[in-house]
Amino acid sequence: MERFFKLKELGTTVRTEIMAGITTFMTMAYILAVNPLILGGSGLDAYGIFLATALAAGIFTIAMGLFVNFPVALAPGMGLNAYFATTVITSKATGHPITPSMALAAVFISGIIFVILTVTRVRQMLLVAIPDGLKHAITVGIGLFIAIIGLKNSGLLTISLSPFNDYGAGNYVNLNSNETILHLGDLAEPSVWLTIVGLLIIGVLMVLRVKGAILFGILITTLIGAIPGVDVVSFDSLKSATWVPEFDKLNFWDFDFADLMTTGLLSAIATFTFVELFDTFGTLVGTANRAGFFKNKEEGNKRVGKAMFVDAVAVSGGAMLGTSTMTAYVESSAGIAEGGRTGLTSSTTGVLFLLSLFLAPIALLVPTPATSAALIIVGVLMMQSVKEIDFSDLVIGIPAFLTVAMMPFTYNIANGISFGIIAYVVLALVSSLFGGKKYQIHWLMWILFVLVIARYIFVGSAG
Repeated sequence: MERFFKLKELGTTVRTEIMAGITTFMTMAYILAVNPLILGGSGLDAYGIFLATALAAGIFTIAMGLFVNFPVALAPGMGLNAYFATTVITSKATGHPITPSMALAAVFISGIIFVILTVTRVRQMLLVAIPDGLKHAITVGIGLFIAIIGLKNSGLLTISLSPFNDYGAGNYVNLNSNETILHLGDLAEPSVWLTIVGLLIIGVLMVLRVKGAILFGILITTLIGAIPGVDVVSFDSLKSATWVPEFDKLNFWDFDFADLMTTGLLSAIATFTFVELFDTFGTLVGTANRAGFFKNKEEGNKRVGKAMFVDAVAVSGGAMLGTSTMTAYVESSAGIAEGGRTGLTSSTTGVLFLLSLFLAPIALLVPTPATSAALIIVGVLMMQSVKEIDFSDLVIGIPAFLTVAMMPFTYNIANGISFGIIAYVVLALVSSLFGGKKYQIHWLMWILFVLVIARYIFVGSAG
């Protein structure tokens, strides 16, 4: 393992990598429970989706580790899985039946498109085309995005949509009233307090420089959650748990390529492709920045390029197993924060996903407050890249701010990157023509500019 994963060269150890892999798995394990709930509503068998989720995450995360030596894990993407289910249900309701098999075929085709874009090195060109300031902004934006996921999932933050119903055009929300959009959660809830306790535990362990602080924090928080009176964690579910996987329920190669030229499916393919393109780019760049891979820009670009190929194959591979679009997970930042720097981290995570086929009841015991606390801390660590952004140069500063702000506030990585691209192209062009200071605009940025505008006009904000 020392030679294969280049542990010494990258300044890490087997123990550090394995603990980082376990940490990443624990922050991602929720997808094993959530994905069947979301996709089950589309007509697919929920248990079959669980099998597909565990298998796809395990196989392709191990592939990321063995073939790329990259500490990033893959699993079905949140948001895109909801879009998958909503597209199927909505299409049926409007009289244009798109079956789950057709939707899986759309995901499969989007994966093929990704493979072509990767082999032709179009995706890799993004690494050169996008300015360094925006790359750092992507890292910061993902940090805020992952923190708000933790805050929302824990109940420490609640979101109210009522102001939009109560106020029309020209009327503004009174930020001093109780009708603000974001609220502090209900502090009477044990799960909210458990999140706060988890935050303090992980924070103290990190300040004391304890190796494996995030992982130990998750485990300690889980044990506290099982204390009588807290009752956030219950071991009763283990008594009736199913331990042996029933692989005959897997929805393998469940494709229907009929009517692919219908508007609904073309729109679905376009949405899957566009959102995954920017989501994966943002996650890979953000995690690679956090891991320090771009200290050698050429080596960093090469490694991210290889990771893009594995990700592209995973999209089609996941569809073959019966799940929605696979993507690189921002929760991988938790493992990187624990010191994960090589493919041994992701290989460990992948093995745990495969073991979860047999040990799912144990994996699902880790409560949301424990993983939420870890995600909030990871957000803190990823915010450190903000010091690399020159906000005094507004041609970089404004697009960087939009990139950072739009990710958490629209709950979408792709939106942040899209707004950053639009703002940079416009401002760089204006400055070059009229402002005196010349900026280089890569030709691919112009293509992305047009595609982003077209996406919002013709596809909308779905996904």
